[in-house]
Amino acid sequence: MEDFRDRLASVRERVTAAARRSGRSPDSVGLVAVTKTVPAGRIGEAMRHGLSVFGENRVQEARRKAEEVGPGATWHLVGHLQRNKARDAARIFRMIHSVDSAALLEELDHHAGAAESPLEVLIQVNLAGEATKHGAREEQVPSILEAASRSRHVGVKGLMILPPYDPDPGKSRRYFRGLAEMAERIRGEVIENVAMRELSMGMSEDFEVAVEEGATLIRIGRALFGERPPKKGEEG
Repeated sequence: MEDFRDRLASVRERVTAAARRSGRSPDSVGLVAVTKTVPAGRIGEAMRHGLSVFGENRVQEARRKAEEVGPGATWHLVGHLQRNKARDAARIFRMIHSVDSAALLEELDHHAGAAESPLEVLIQVNLAGEATKHGAREEQVPSILEAASRSRHVGVKGLMILPPYDPDPGKSRRYFRGLAEMAERIRGEVIENVAMRELSMGMSEDFEVAVEEGATLIRIGRALFGERPPKKGEEG
């Protein structure tokens, strides 16, 4: 428990310093604690230290943990979502960070009417054009926004990015800045059901750079919970 408290304090201190370097309030940055492979007991520990927003990569794992953890936790989907999982995702998650097509948004809208409150989503943008990563290409974003303008139960609240990995976190800066600039352009278009309120960018290795470039949501796993244990057959 002491290890987690220290890790959380370190992350918060680093967020505060990065926000102040860019003239922002630290309170403008939300922390999504990414709990992929983290057991429910450790999530409960995180809640006792004041965290309440948790990010999962898979719908099935999130469903199980939501049942085990119980009330008080808010769940975000930060991993890729297949259309055939949209019904369950719309019921489990408060926000989905990874919408990357008009078809997926429409599928979520179809199912989100059964949820207790409107579903908030972010558009994942693949600005680097990496073939190995999910995310809409820049030229595909307008079609997703158009679908959002027709939706009844889904609202686009911003953008998300997963930049190319580089051991130098400064190399991510141009992608974070590009996403912020895209959000600003979209904000000026005034589209129904679209509000560029959130920028989900930055993980354990580069969140300070992301905060400097305007991140409002950072997705932190390893810096809070330590290294993820390797799966069977996976090298550590």
